[in-house]
Amino acid sequence: MKLATLRDGSRDGRLAVVSKDLSRSLAVPDIAPTLQAALDRWAEVEPLLRVAAERVEQGAGDAFDPAQAMAPLPRCYQWADFSAYVTHVELVRKARGAGMPDSFWTDPLCYQGAGDCNLGPTDPIPFSDAADGIDFEGELAVIVDDVPAGTSIDHAARHIKLLVLLNDVTLRNRVPAELAKGFGFFQSKPQTAFAPVAVTPDELGAAWNGECVDLPIRVTRGDELFGAPNASQDMVFKFPRLVEHVAATRPIGAGAIIGSGTISNTDRSVGSACIAERRAEETVAKGAPKTAFLAEGERVRMEMLDGDGRSIFGAIDQIVMRR
Repeated sequence: MKLATLRDGSRDGRLAVVSKDLSRSLAVPDIAPTLQAALDRWAEVEPLLRVAAERVEQGAGDAFDPAQAMAPLPRCYQWADFSAYVTHVELVRKARGAGMPDSFWTDPLCYQGAGDCNLGPTDPIPFSDAADGIDFEGELAVIVDDVPAGTSIDHAARHIKLLVLLNDVTLRNRVPAELAKGFGFFQSKPQTAFAPVAVTPDELGAAWNGECVDLPIRVTRGDELFGAPNASQDMVFKFPRLVEHVAATRPIGAGAIIGSGTISNTDRSVGSACIAERRAEETVAKGAPKTAFLAEGERVRMEMLDGDGRSIFGAIDQIVMRR
């Protein structure tokens, strides 16, 4: 099942069921007005949404326009992002001459992001100063129902209800000063953009094993395929482990988004899902980076295709634009 939030002039939009081929959508206000409302009553609402999804497959609804889609959750109560692909952290640290603590391989890195104003798939990447070092980061995330405090990894997967594709924009040149304070990211992490639809795990078929997604993310910068790393390869901390981590000491409310961090593979021939990684490669190999960060007017596109070449989440397709 595929779900979208359509623009209706409100902050939270209106929930719609979308066809598997992303061609049609059907608003379902009689079932749940918003995706958050559906997640609050997921056990009750999911069967009704699946009936509506069958109707859409039979031709009900209207043409689906991704430009009319907001983020699936335009406002979320929790946005926790990880660095589950430790090879990415290792490479970036190596480029700046920093070692890797052993704990990074056993205890996941996590920061608490801002989910109060998420961007839709075709919204511009807004910026104030190009000198901030505008970067994209292609990621997957899961959306959960209510997760009790202390949930173990063995029970975490049952709380994963939806998956989303996202662009976690980062202002790289603001990162060092913030990290030096020892209190995490804030100004260096502006608004995050999401693909048009959130999908239930069964939409991924054999590519979803209950822990990760065995498909590449395709990241295009302008007309160039920037990278296509596989989302299951080199994912040291799988999604159930990430859910367990965020719920270790407190309950996690329905609608929380839990991100994987930049998808990254040790096989460098597949390219990268962010500019910082390519710059780190260039620094390690040649002593200095060559690839520039994003400039005004540049276009970034992210998508994940199934084994038959069909888009799963729809595409994130953004232009960098001054505020």
